[in-house]
Amino acid sequence: MSRRAALGIGAAAAVAGAGVSSPAQAALSGPAAIRKVYNKEKVKAGGVWHTHIAAIDATGTIAPIIEDDADHVTYGYSVQKLFVATAVMDKIDRGELTLGTKLDLTAGIILGGSGIYHLHRVWGDDITVANFLTAMLLVSDNTAVRMCGRVVPALELNEILAAKGFVHTRVEPVANPNRFFLGTTTPRETHDMLWRLANKTLLSPESCDFLLSITRWLNGYHDGVRRVMSSKERERVATKYGADFNTLGESRHEAGIMFSADGLPLLTYAMFAEGLGEPLNYGATHPAVEAHAKIGRTLFDNLPAVPATLSTARTSSVPRTLPKPFSPVNGG
Repeated sequence: MSRRAALGIGAAAAVAGAGVSSPAQAALSGPAAIRKVYNKEKVKAGGVWHTHIAAIDATGTIAPIIEDDADHVTYGYSVQKLFVATAVMDKIDRGELTLGTKLDLTAGIILGGSGIYHLHRVWGDDITVANFLTAMLLVSDNTAVRMCGRVVPALELNEILAAKGFVHTRVEPVANPNRFFLGTTTPRETHDMLWRLANKTLLSPESCDFLLSITRWLNGYHDGVRRVMSSKERERVATKYGADFNTLGESRHEAGIMFSADGLPLLTYAMFAEGLGEPLNYGATHPAVEAHAKIGRTLFDNLPAVPATLSTARTSSVPRTLPKPFSPVNGG
């Protein structure tokens, strides 16, 4: 047999078998792919993980994909700022406060760490509630938490969270009634908050839209879940990151919501990892943050299809949230 004939037979065999593969060879997709990547990256990053990831099913009902010690009570760190913002917006919904209410930003309230206010070097501005909520959620400003405490004291904040059905999510009061540590939550309660926020039942629709517009904006956190995404993809993800340390080691958390292209909420993730290494690395190269990036890309690539019953529905029972379109501006 000539070499040409042998190559022809081999090519024909390759074509004939091109569409055939064993189950082991077939690429995983959907929830199976998400579970595989999550488990791989969790082991690689180390530490102790507590996670809840859920997505809508064919009927449009939210259903868990991963429940990894999802009821563990853990320090939420800056992910808790979503709950703090919820309490402030609840007070706005009840007419006891407005987004336009102004407070003075004095030197005595400035707190370091993440954020922008401590970078000003001079203080004395009067700023709105909308201003410090945006800073708290977009760049995780710590001073903004203290500003929130001035309008919703710690005990009242916890009462609001309890009234909304959260059992384990609380801030930790201190001697000053207007200040607090960010406190504890669970992955499941964080999922519950995110899903109610996305479906606009956590607060008034207008208040939910306000919080989602900030957490989906392009100037927010990109090191983790949203790292390997285009700008259009990032607009479809509302996220909040948290990082700190305790006696177990480093903690790196991230929680958020992924939406369809037309604004339908499809998936929530609440990943809390503690007992990690690499202290003082708060950047994109931390192993847990790198894990978030790989998991995030996998989540987005395996978002469920929008059920037919929801794709054509345009009623208030199927809330959608579309971000303000981003367009670069060159001054002027």
